[in-house]
Amino acid sequence: MLYALTRPVLFAMDAERAHGLTLSGLDAVPNAVLSTLFPLRSKPVQCLGMTFPNPVGLAAGLDKNGAHIDALGALGFGFIEIGTITPRPQPGNPKPRLFRLPQAQAIINRMGFNNDGVDVLIRNVEKSRYKGILGINIGKNFDTPVEQAADDYVTCLEKVYPHADYVTVNISSPNTQNLRSLQSGDALLHLLDRLKNIQSQLATRHGHYVPLLLKVAPDLDENDVIFISEAVVNHQIDALIATNTTISRAGVEGLPHSEETGGLSGQPVFASSTERLSQFALHLQGRIPLIGVGGIGNAVQAQAKQAAGASLIQLYSGLIYQGPGLIGQCVDAWQAI
Repeated sequence: MLYALTRPVLFAMDAERAHGLTLSGLDAVPNAVLSTLFPLRSKPVQCLGMTFPNPVGLAAGLDKNGAHIDALGALGFGFIEIGTITPRPQPGNPKPRLFRLPQAQAIINRMGFNNDGVDVLIRNVEKSRYKGILGINIGKNFDTPVEQAADDYVTCLEKVYPHADYVTVNISSPNTQNLRSLQSGDALLHLLDRLKNIQSQLATRHGHYVPLLLKVAPDLDENDVIFISEAVVNHQIDALIATNTTISRAGVEGLPHSEETGGLSGQPVFASSTERLSQFALHLQGRIPLIGVGGIGNAVQAQAKQAAGASLIQLYSGLIYQGPGLIGQCVDAWQAI
């Protein structure tokens, strides 16, 4: 109810400014108050060698620098994922770069991995009091040649490893040039090989194993799904997140801002992301867990992700349109297995 009252004010602002004000506003509310308003609903899920208090998480992108972990962690999520972070700070793409399409409950962004760099994120994590499951999403700097991308991912993995409960490798944002080329062929195999070797070394060095996840795009064909499925199994990647934003404009044609460059999220991506999730589930046959994300805006859609094969789900754009109450609705709809 509270969010329904404030949303018109936020939607009257520039989208990126409203995003920043919302996070600052959450920080200003005592965590105890947030936890009372949005209590953590218990529906435990065993996944990745951990017990998630419930299956509904926050997707990467909302808190890129881990600057708002405590406030977001008090909203009832079963886990939260911060980032995408890169080795060096970078400003991202020129503004404006974030656009709402309210008629379709959609968002287009071309943020471009804007972040303060991995060292700042680590300091923020160290300052936080959040005790829940924390994922850290890593990427490459925009000016690192794609042929050297693995170096950036290794740098981030080495730095965040002691601070993360899991690490997600983001090779699926459409807003960093050539990044999605890492989803196929020798480029993917080389990247996974490098990261798994480093993960093994880090597990020995730190005395504990941190799962490594891969996040993929919805804009894949059947051959892509088969190739990625076999690659993640052969390289013992711990889970797959399906999916990131889409470059398709199906479902938003003719709407204001629909021709803006960037990744489309929200309701229009639900069908394609869920189809990719289902295809991965078919080919993987339970060999690794799947995390479903993309277009979840209500409890029925959360159930659909579970039915398509997701062990966990993540929210982002749905929160912008529905508010934090969506978290509890999705938890309540989850079917215990």
